[in-house]
Amino acid sequence: MSSSEPSARDIIGDLGRIVVPEGIQESFTAPIGGIDQWINTRGQDRANPLLLFIHGGPASPALPTLWMYQRPIEEVFTVVNWDQRGAGRTYLEADPDAVRDTLHIDRYVSDALELAELLLRRYAAPKLVLMAHSWGTIIGVRAVLERPELFSAYIGIGQVINTRENERLSYDYATSEAARNANTAALEELAAIAPYPGLAPITRERIIIARKWAQYYGGLSAFRHESQYYFDAPRLSPEYDDRAVAAIDQGNHLTLERILPEFLEVDFSAITDFPIPLFLFMGRHDYTTPSVLAEAWLQQVNAPCKRGIWFERSAHLIPFEEPGKLLLSLVQQVLPVVQASSEDHP
Repeated sequence: MSSSEPSARDIIGDLGRIVVPEGIQESFTAPIGGIDQWINTRGQDRANPLLLFIHGGPASPALPTLWMYQRPIEEVFTVVNWDQRGAGRTYLEADPDAVRDTLHIDRYVSDALELAELLLRRYAAPKLVLMAHSWGTIIGVRAVLERPELFSAYIGIGQVINTRENERLSYDYATSEAARNANTAALEELAAIAPYPGLAPITRERIIIARKWAQYYGGLSAFRHESQYYFDAPRLSPEYDDRAVAAIDQGNHLTLERILPEFLEVDFSAITDFPIPLFLFMGRHDYTTPSVLAEAWLQQVNAPCKRGIWFERSAHLIPFEEPGKLLLSLVQQVLPVVQASSEDHP
């Protein structure tokens, strides 16, 4: 390919350009929690409800993968993606050594609330829809419980309820599938970390082994042994250059080592009241954050409105696995509730 020919990134970026006069497309940094953090906003109509997406991980930014699934959603919502502290492009904005000691769940929640207030001012919106994925659901639930007045609805995808129980169910699934398939290599690796999670320290190395085989048997992407489409997606992102792509792994290593002890103590199972409309999008085959825990919690919690929506052909990566159903669920289930809330509170 000659230097004058467009790259794949250029082509994807051109396709995704928002050109309608009433639309918005901007990336910017803002000082949040004492450091500059990276924010991206996209939508076809500024009058649409504002939706903040809180990515998973820790430190797995959604921004470099959104080109694969988000464009249709932008016709219904104005979508904000945020690279959290220590993640993606935000990782590049501050000295990692200066950020390391700030990596605590409380700080992430404070960042999210500070960002929410900034967005409401910047875009003159009454409230935000908060949609979170995986690790991000920990931040999302905490943010809603602390400042419910900022949000019109909460959507949890791959909702975390109890991290240790999460790990146990994921491990048990991997062991069961390995035994059913007579996978000796998997059984030996899984036995080496047994009992899991058990009483021994849950290290990054033990988590990697447990997740490796749960994901191999479709617990990350349903019916797939691997999810390379997801991990390779940033290489084609018009929002990320090579340096930012490299920062994804760097941020993951920085973040997980610091946040792991707090992450393992997360337990929302005792929460019985939720102050705003609650939607859980659950992958039937999710064994990264097993959906059975989210379903049980949804049954016990009281909320102004609550709905659990099953994605029968998905595991943990619902936006990529069933993007059509994701869009329909947002339009048919979430949007009417948000619009009714807006009418009640002009």
